[in-house]
Amino acid sequence: MAEPKTRPRVALVGGDSLLAREIHGLLRQVSPAPLIEMISASAENAVILSAVDDAEEDGAAVLTPLSAQSLAGAQVAFLAGSPASSRRALKLNPRGGPVLVDVTGALEDQPNARLRAPSVEAGARSREQSIDVIAHPAAIAIAALLAVIARRAVLRRIIIHIFEPASERGKKGIDELQQQTVAVLSFKKLKTEVFDAQLGFNLLARYGEEALEPLESVEQRIEKHLASLLAAFPSIPMPSLRLIQAPVFHGHSFSAWLEFEENPGPGSLAKILEDAGLDVRVDDPPSNVGITGQSGLSIGAIATDSNQPRACWLWAVADNLKLSAENAVAVARECLR
Repeated sequence: MAEPKTRPRVALVGGDSLLAREIHGLLRQVSPAPLIEMISASAENAVILSAVDDAEEDGAAVLTPLSAQSLAGAQVAFLAGSPASSRRALKLNPRGGPVLVDVTGALEDQPNARLRAPSVEAGARSREQSIDVIAHPAAIAIAALLAVIARRAVLRRIIIHIFEPASERGKKGIDELQQQTVAVLSFKKLKTEVFDAQLGFNLLARYGEEALEPLESVEQRIEKHLASLLAAFPSIPMPSLRLIQAPVFHGHSFSAWLEFEENPGPGSLAKILEDAGLDVRVDDPPSNVGITGQSGLSIGAIATDSNQPRACWLWAVADNLKLSAENAVAVARECLR
């Protein structure tokens, strides 16, 4: 009789965040399912999650405070809380401690940090004593889309508008958009702690001056991550990007203009994407609402630019949380084999 596999142990820092819940759900599908240490983003107090919050069936879950002891013994630690908790986890991580998989992007400037996106990479693996920083989900989605197209057609110029969901600002962003939506309809004062501007029923090219993080900083991070991912595809020109904050809760949307050396046309372009396994919807363009909870990219509304016969427009959507979580778990599985 074969010996039963020992269940690996992983730590999930910031276990009550939107990203942590997505990662937790994916980890429960891994075989053998790892033992998951749920850790609070705080170093002070334990947090109790209800069974509904944690998607468990056997009662409430307790998030232990973040400490060197709570990290010790884990093979992998997902940093899915706040940037501050990720930096604190780095300081507390004991010698010989877990490989850090940072989904917050807070540790990307560390000397031993590597930008990771397994859904786009070819052959990369996690290394001991490395910090694996998961690329911004918009950068992952764009790189995956362009890599597929570039295998069959030569791209000359690319312009992409990215529509950012509130969930990229975490639960606080979701709560603020929800409050603003209700407040606008009931003529009440708007809460503006996250965006420092009205997002409800509105589009933002920039946040207010007192926002938690400038929108242009997010745009620069996406450009930086995309440039790193596209370094493996020298034939693809670096796209011009514009990030727009949309009044939606979940899911990235992309409006892409692609100029080709020889335009394959909407039909052939759809076939290229379908052959690569992407979800192409010719007659019913996808939406960010429809992609929620699904993997990968959905693409539609492919049309030749009426003013530039060498160019096509297309629309694409992706679940931002799912994309980040799937790439984080893929990195962790390299370490758990």
